[in-house]
Amino acid sequence: MQTQTLQLILSPRDAWSAEQKWRVVKRSVDARQRELRVHLTVLTDDKGDPIAKDAPIPLYNPPVFQDVHNAKRSVIIIGAGPAGLFAALTLLEHGIKPIIYERGKDVSERKKDIALLNRNEGLNPESNYCFGEGGAGTFSDGKLFSRSKKRGNMQRMMELFHYFGASDTVLYEAHAHIGSDKLPGIIKRMRECIIEHGGEIHFGCRVDSLRDFRFESSDLRFKTPVILAIGHSAHDTYRMLAEEGIALETKGFAMGVRIEHPQALINKLMYKGLTSNSSPKGKERNLTDFVGNASYSMVTQVDGRGVYSFCMCPDGHIVPAGSSADSCVVNGMSASHRNSPYANSGMVVQINPEDIPGDDPLRGLAFQETLERMAYEHGKAPNMAPCQRMKDFVEGKESNSLPNCSYLPGVVASRLDQWLPAHIGKRLQQGFKDFDRKYPGFLTNDAVILGVESRSSSAVRIPRDPETLQSVNTPGLYPCGEGAGYAGGITSSALDGINAALKIAL
Repeated sequence: MQTQTLQLILSPRDAWSAEQKWRVVKRSVDARQRELRVHLTVLTDDKGDPIAKDAPIPLYNPPVFQDVHNAKRSVIIIGAGPAGLFAALTLLEHGIKPIIYERGKDVSERKKDIALLNRNEGLNPESNYCFGEGGAGTFSDGKLFSRSKKRGNMQRMMELFHYFGASDTVLYEAHAHIGSDKLPGIIKRMRECIIEHGGEIHFGCRVDSLRDFRFESSDLRFKTPVILAIGHSAHDTYRMLAEEGIALETKGFAMGVRIEHPQALINKLMYKGLTSNSSPKGKERNLTDFVGNASYSMVTQVDGRGVYSFCMCPDGHIVPAGSSADSCVVNGMSASHRNSPYANSGMVVQINPEDIPGDDPLRGLAFQETLERMAYEHGKAPNMAPCQRMKDFVEGKESNSLPNCSYLPGVVASRLDQWLPAHIGKRLQQGFKDFDRKYPGFLTNDAVILGVESRSSSAVRIPRDPETLQSVNTPGLYPCGEGAGYAGGITSSALDGINAALKIAL
């Protein structure tokens, strides 16, 4: 039977009814107009009639992984984040053996270290929110979204997530979300697949030198191709690469704060007060039970630099995302069921290479580390974060009290408006005013800001040839993912890892 698609624009009530009956292949919510609309694309038969939801229609061809126990070709992969894992899976599809070295622990053991971190019982510098199986994305949010349509086969990447256990929604949601509670299981199944088919994964193996992979210690050539997928927080690895002569350069990045509002307020602002009037017929439930709690994406320009939201987490939690004992870094996450009463987002300011004096390609890292240490000092206790009410920050006032907050290690009142560098703090203050003009009520003392949000992207790029994807001065080395400066988030990192593996395989 030939299948086609039919695009529909419906009210939430009608969209809910359609989803119960028909096979949906794409879904998005449009809250830009006064009346909320849901955009659905459904499968139809060759007569144009919608196909029933439970019809046994394969949505895609499952992957075919080859046995590589005795493969003649192998590839070293440094890092088991999205780029490294998807590179490994792609190599398996082409009969090439992946050998992964990951500095952190597997997801099960990593969970234990993160639990200790959330209870202020110590930071393991090799096993935390940044390092370990699955990379920084495993315990962040699990959003599968990329603005770029040119990075690679997005649909195939979603199909792989689905194959390893993600829900059907990843195949059709415009802004698909897995959740930090489900990602560890998916990552574990990926690892089991790699090992079952003859690949190798070595945990607790930080690569302190590339010399062991070369023909001679002084030779830039490698015995076997090396995919470098280190993630954006491996500052020590960047310094090792610089010492060993790998080409590096400073790139633009962003820094700022993590902001948290009551989720009910964000729903009111984004959905323009709409509630149960548009609920599915016969259901005692709010609008958000069907369309989900509201998110936002905000951007403005202040003094020639972008100020924008990043990694917005509806119903989320703020987490300690540092990787050293003398730093305070915050990030956001949310579970699949998204049942937190808070909404948080990074609010960051664009920083260009010329904004930081000097010519050291690692000067952006030093700038990040300086602010992270300042945040730690103002937090006044291990993993406690400096915090200020949003309106107090804009008006330059001390917060005499703080509302409840999702950040488990705890917060300490601090004048972020005084110690953040002016080119960040002043721009954030103006940015918040701009956002409030578009969404009156967004600027409120019911919201808090925590410092610092410093790991939104890498401050370093490892230059590579655009055709071969190899390092410009080190043949056989394939830098990819966020750590190489060519991706931002789970989706783009995974696609970049796939692309690197394909360059080797084909």
